[in-house]
Amino acid sequence: MPEYRNPTPTVDIIIEKNHKIVLVKRKNPPYGWALPGGFVDEGEWIENAAMREAKEETQLDIVLDELFYVYSDPQRDPRQHTMSTVFLAHAEGTPSGNDDAEVAQYFDLDNLPSPICFDHAVMIDDYIYYKATKQHRQIQRYNDTMVKKPS
Repeated sequence: MPEYRNPTPTVDIIIEKNHKIVLVKRKNPPYGWALPGGFVDEGEWIENAAMREAKEETQLDIVLDELFYVYSDPQRDPRQHTMSTVFLAHAEGTPSGNDDAEVAQYFDLDNLPSPICFDHAVMIDDYIYYKATKQHRQIQRYNDTMVKKPS
C-alpha cells in the first residue's frame, strides 16, 4: 500500500476589534509574529479548533464571523506542508499571550510588527484588500496564474 503524504490541516484566526487585529509573538520556531492559530486535532471540527487555538494563545473567547479563505501554498510553513483555513472573528477584552505565544496584542493594520511568520503577511494583506473591496484577492491571484494551477 502506498504511503500518502497529505498536507496537515491548520487554522488561523484574524481577530479584529476597533480596526486592529491580534498578533502573537511566537515562543517556538519559526520566531516572529503570527496570527493566532495552530494544528487541528484529530476528530476536531475546524471551527472548534479555531476557537480553541485562539483561547490557548490569546486567552480571548472569540466569536467566529465568517470563513475567510483557505491557504494551501506548499511552502507556507517551513516545518511541513500545511493547509490553513482562516476565519474572521471578533472578541471582547484584552489578549494575553499563553501556551506557545509569548505575547498577544492588538496592532493597527498600518503599524504591524516585524517579522511576520509563515504566510501571515499575505493573509493580512488579503484581509485588508477584502475589507476595502469585499473580494478575495487569492482567487484573483489563482486566476491570473500567479500560483501554479494543477495540470
